[in-house]
Formats: sequence, structure tokens, C-alpha cells
Amino acid sequence: MPVPFITVEGPIGVGKTSLTKAIADQNQFQMLKEIVDENPFLNKFYEDIEEWSFQTEMFFLCNRYKQMSDIQKKFISKRESVVADYHIFKNLIFAKRTLADAEYAKYESIYNILTADMPKPNMVVYLHASLDTLMARIKMRGREFEQMITPEYMEQLAADYHEYMEHFEREHPEIPVLRVNGDEMDFVQNGADLALILSRVDETLQKRSLSV
Repeated sequence: MPVPFITVEGPIGVGKTSLTKAIADQNQFQMLKEIVDENPFLNKFYEDIEEWSFQTEMFFLCNRYKQMSDIQKKFISKRESVVADYHIFKNLIFAKRTLADAEYAKYESIYNILTADMPKPNMVVYLHASLDTLMARIKMRGREFEQMITPEYMEQLAADYHEYMEHFEREHPEIPVLRVNGDEMDFVQNGADLALILSRVDETLQKRSLSV
């Protein structure tokens, strides 16, 4: 079996980091956490998306590229298992929504160059939830810049994620995608829900190992 490299993805507030930590603790995997708060453009982005989108997306792309490179150098090459609370493909989801066509064309070209030889996950956990659930969790965790996120933006983002994940599954049939409904399963507050998800992760990894 390839060294496990799991990525957990989904829209803002869905619980990616919490589940990533649980998977890492359960399996003694290395945890890779997305850099968000260090982005100097983020507050400006939510105040004026059109004005600051390119700078914001380029910062995220460069940081995530560096982190993915570190996975390849420090973890995969040493045969250490990794679980990350994002995948670099999320850059395209956000950029497609926020950038003008001309800017997105430039951005996509840079993205393709940087990610051409990036390590691919051998499993994706896709978390999704209703708009009410996402907005409630964003409010509960209290990040200042996230309080400027509108329901309209979040609704569109969730739809963009659904569309992209369907595209991802068509383009990468060899990579299993485990879907988790955050409305039906509260893996933060409910230990039984968390145990069930962790069991499904283990089962998916085992099936992946048998098919390699």
C-alpha cells in the first residue's frame, strides 16, 4: 500500500481541522494544518473581494505549494503517513469564484506549473453541510475576518465545492472520496459519530491497499 496521505476538504466552517486532528491522533499520522491567519490580505479580501482577490489567492497558492513540497521532502520520502486539513485543489475553487476571467487564466497557468509534480492523496475526506450549519459554526469559532462572510458567499462556495468534487471524482477515479454530511454527523460533539467516521476512514484505506 502507498504511504497514507489523506486530505480532508470542504467549505469554510465545516470542521476540517477538527476531523484531521482526530484522524492524526487515531492513526499516529503526521498532521499538516492549513495556514490561514497569516494571510495579510484576508481582512481586506472580505471587505472588498474584487479588489483583493488576486493577492489573496496568490498568497494561499504559494504557501500551500511550500507545504505540499514539504510533504514530499519530509514525509512521503521518509515513508511517514500524513493527514492534511486541505488539498491544494481548493485554490481553484476559490480563484474560479473570485477572480476575473483574465486574472483566473493567469492564475490557472501558475497553478498548473506549481502543482504538476505535487504528491497526490490516496484518499480524500469530503465534508459538507447546509448553509445554516456552516454559518452557525463560523459564528461560534469567532474568527474576526470570517464574521464578514455573507450567507450568499457561503452558499455559492458550498455549491462550488459540490461541483468541483464531482469533477475530481471523474478525473481521479483511482482516489477514493469519502463523503461526510456535517448536518447528520456531529463528529465534534458526538463521540459515536466520530468513531463511525474514523472506522469508515480505516475501511477506505484498507480497500485502497487491496486495490494497489
